Amino acid sequence: MSVRQSLLAILDRGACYGSQLRAEYERRTGAAVNVGQVYTTLERLERDGLVEGAGVDDEARVLWRPTDAGRLEARSWLATASLAEGRDDVALKIALAVTLPETDVEAVLSAQRDAVRAALAATDVEDDPEDAVAVAIVRAARRARLEADLRWLDEVARLTAGAEPFDLAVERPRRGRPARSAL
Repeated sequence: MSVRQSLLAILDRGACYGSQLRAEYERRTGAAVNVGQVYTTLERLERDGLVEGAGVDDEARVLWRPTDAGRLEARSWLATASLAEGRDDVALKIALAVTLPETDVEAVLSAQRDAVRAALAATDVEDDPEDAVAVAIVRAARRARLEADLRWLDEVARLTAGAEPFDLAVERPRRGRPARSAL
């Protein structure tokens, strides 16, 4: 989930200061975000014309509010479907491991399964009554993805059975970084 878009959506509810935004993000999603990331994101949003200063509160904390463009972007983001695409570091790691001689692919898969099972067990924590629905939604999505990861790891085990690792290609790419001159 985009922290940038999430902060804009929260600000659409009213002006907030950085630590307040962080707390609201965590309360609404159950996911942690570093307060430094919040302030850096606010600076970028301001640079991009999506938020602006809204004065200070009674404790001299700087308040932020979305501009009209920021409100439009937040609402557009919420109305648009999101698909988990892009790099899948786990799949890439396993794909690489399969190709590397002397790599115990079964051990790699076993370690991944253990990590997924531990994460799955951690999703069974009790909900805070005030935030039960929001946190339950995030937790249910996490649980479903982890269960899917376990099924995927079973499929990977079938796919890798009998796979042969290989060494570097004999044919080398024509381009590369030139060697540095001798000292």
